[in-house]
Amino acid sequence: MIDSHEDFLLVDVRETYENESANINGLLIPMNDVPERYLEIPKDKKVIVYCKAGVRSANVIAYLEESHGFENLYNLEGGIMAWAATFDRTTRV
Repeated sequence: MIDSHEDFLLVDVRETYENESANINGLLIPMNDVPERYLEIPKDKKVIVYCKAGVRSANVIAYLEESHGFENLYNLEGGIMAWAATFDRTTRV
């Protein structure tokens, strides 16, 4: 998606300290802040939600879909750990 210049947003639902140690330029909205900050997440383009391993992001997606009608959310399977293993072996997570 990055290589094809697709219009999408990355949303990082990890804690601030986790984002500081491994950052792929996602909008940081820690999981516990999502209920108050969900309006920052657009409904008019793809949104890739990620965390460390994919569990928190899956929970956030379920919440946003059920509570706020989102239909454009995708989970980064395996989270930042899988991304680092695939694309950036220098990233420590």
